[in-house]
Amino acid sequence: MKTKSFVFLMTLAMIFGMGSANANMLFDVYAGGTYGVGGYTIFSDAKDINHSSQSYGAVLGMDIPMFRFELEYNYLDTDLLSINTAFINAYFKLPTPIFKPYIGGGVGSTFTSKYKPLKSISIDIEDVMAYQGMLGITIDIPVIPFNIDIEGRALYIPEFIESVDESPDLLQYEGRVKLRYVF
Repeated sequence: MKTKSFVFLMTLAMIFGMGSANANMLFDVYAGGTYGVGGYTIFSDAKDINHSSQSYGAVLGMDIPMFRFELEYNYLDTDLLSINTAFINAYFKLPTPIFKPYIGGGVGSTFTSKYKPLKSISIDIEDVMAYQGMLGITIDIPVIPFNIDIEGRALYIPEFIESVDESPDLLQYEGRVKLRYVF
């Protein structure tokens, strides 16, 4: 057990001690926060529900010249829903100097979430698979180690609650800003 802990700590020390993005390294490690505003639609057999939403999140990832991989946490807050999600995302980006367009996708799951169709009723949302797609542009600020992502995003959660008469799907769409600090 001590050997595994030592190897894990040494790996983390090497990853975080490799230098900044301007050092022409093979990859960059980053951490950041996100904020998004948009809307959502709940598709059910009886009717569709549309409302506005906002989301908050945190990311930790690795940036390679044409690809980016990250772990992401999101909290989706609406009038009927409060959903926590965790994702693994992958992006393909064009390696241009300052503005870098990208496209990406993610697979994840919900956890500790609630659906409140009426003020007195709250339904727990069990762990449900979730999928998302992203399209955006990264602004790389050359002097300081920050990147700004501006993106459009769509989140899809199929059959997020199971009831006797219906199993609705959730589609959430938003514009999002992400600030990433590159170590």
